[in-house]
Amino acid sequence: MTDWTARIRTIPDFPKPGIAFKDIMPMLADAEAFAAAIDTLAAPWRDARIDAVLAIESRGFLFGAPLARTLGAGLVPLRKPGKLPGPVLEARYALEYGNDVLQVQADAVAPGTRVLLVDDVLATGGTLLAAQVLAQRLGAEIAGASVLMELAFLNGRSRWNGPPLRAALVV
Repeated sequence: MTDWTARIRTIPDFPKPGIAFKDIMPMLADAEAFAAAIDTLAAPWRDARIDAVLAIESRGFLFGAPLARTLGAGLVPLRKPGKLPGPVLEARYALEYGNDVLQVQADAVAPGTRVLLVDDVLATGGTLLAAQVLAQRLGAEIAGASVLMELAFLNGRSRWNGPPLRAALVV
């Protein structure tokens, strides 16, 4: 199997001085590395009977769609405001440098649907907690959460009080 983690590079001082940005674009551009990353993300959930993957905008979409396909599940995008038609539910959350909002269509899944929350990075945990709130407001059963990469030094996992949270890579 390809070592997909070797295709993630660190870009110093991006997007601002002092930040060491984890650039996943070389991994995404390498078909074998991308497939290996998806396989790694899917492994803990293969027997979890996932009905839908709730993928967080925007880089979470890059992993949510192929993960949903791999798991035989549907895909529900969790979007920034103004991107979804019809009635929406929303959750506000704090980021490392500000606040934001996630939305989901109010009828995205039926109550009791078994869902997996997916994002690219677990940093401080605010985005994942907002996704959890939206899933709960939909009446979904949250099987767990999965991220490509956990930035352990930011301690976002300590804020997670839900079902299993799996990170394919911890840095």
